Amino acid sequence: MTSDSPPRLAPLYLAGFTTAFGAHGIAAALGAETEDIGWTLLAFGLTLALYDLAEVLLKPLFGALSDRIGVRPVIIGGLLAFAAFSVVGAVVPGMLGLVIGRFGQGAAASAFSPSSSAAVARLTDANTRGRYFGRYGSWKSLGYALGPLIGAVLVVWGGMPALFWALAVLGVVAAAWVALAVPAVPVLPRKRVTLVDLGRELIAPGFLVPTLVLAATTGALAVAVGFLPLLGREAGLGTVGSMAIVTVLAIASSVAQPFVGAAHDRGRVSTRLGTVGGLFLIAAGIAVTAALVHPVALIATALLVGIGVGVATPIAFAHLASTTPPERMGRTMGSAELGRELGDAGGPLVAGAVATATVPGVGLAVIAALTAGAGVLAGAGLRPARDSADPSELAIDKLTCF
Repeated sequence: MTSDSPPRLAPLYLAGFTTAFGAHGIAAALGAETEDIGWTLLAFGLTLALYDLAEVLLKPLFGALSDRIGVRPVIIGGLLAFAAFSVVGAVVPGMLGLVIGRFGQGAAASAFSPSSSAAVARLTDANTRGRYFGRYGSWKSLGYALGPLIGAVLVVWGGMPALFWALAVLGVVAAAWVALAVPAVPVLPRKRVTLVDLGRELIAPGFLVPTLVLAATTGALAVAVGFLPLLGREAGLGTVGSMAIVTVLAIASSVAQPFVGAAHDRGRVSTRLGTVGGLFLIAAGIAVTAALVHPVALIATALLVGIGVGVATPIAFAHLASTTPPERMGRTMGSAELGRELGDAGGPLVAGAVATATVPGVGLAVIAALTAGAGVLAGAGLRPARDSADPSELAIDKLTCF
């Protein structure tokens, strides 16, 4: 695929939007139904976690499956399964429908999310990967930003079933568009892989370092999304103003990613500068609110974290794709997505545990320090792409990695 023949990736952007919308839209709307269903706080928390739990368990498996049978069938099947479980959530009453629907949506997203990333990598080259991963990440960020807002409107209008029905329609539309517009990606011959080989792949710098970057950005993002509304209410912003801060963060990330990705492709932002600089921006943003809880500080944090995520994410994905042989792109993307999910879960757990033992500012300061530490490790560990299957891409990556 060359710049003269741009890949047809818009359906994959919609798939990315769908998984983000499903994750945050349902999560934000669940609280409105809590009193009617009679949940305990523990049951409520476990139901919120079901989506991420399914993704942690299944993403590497579905990523490997996409290498075996092709990315497009896994994406289409995952989107249709997402729609089917959304229907279950809409028609089965009470907590049972919510539990089955949410876990099923997470399992389905485990199929089409890493496979979509693998398809972006396979359908682009080293001269365009940053740009297209930036666009893919931008649409995901829009899903994170608009999911709670659209979900709230739908729940007010027709309750939780209305939100599940909307997600079902979105899944079917995305699946049909992928089937019609995304070109087939050939299945490549693969070498037999032993557990020793898999272990070597997972600790190779070409995989480990960009995955560390992705986990650190996602963990810090999850902390910011959770703590900023809480601190915003303490600062007197009210519920609407507090949620607006999260929207500012998501929009900043969505706007930054395509521009940064394109700049990386043109050699204006190196892999090391982009990933390390993005992590330091995130750390600085979180440190601002750790030091001062004020509306201006909260907005500054949202902008710095959003821009930092927008800088580091597309470049880390582009570097990861450049260091991965095409025949195992799905498995690698699935494992990298697992790293992101662990960061998504681990960041809030660390911040919450430290904040409970001390004060929220100390919890945020620890996350800022850990994010900056990840930036230092990334700067020391990044190396030129050495194991790319395409010699021409390897040459380009050696020029752009630093």
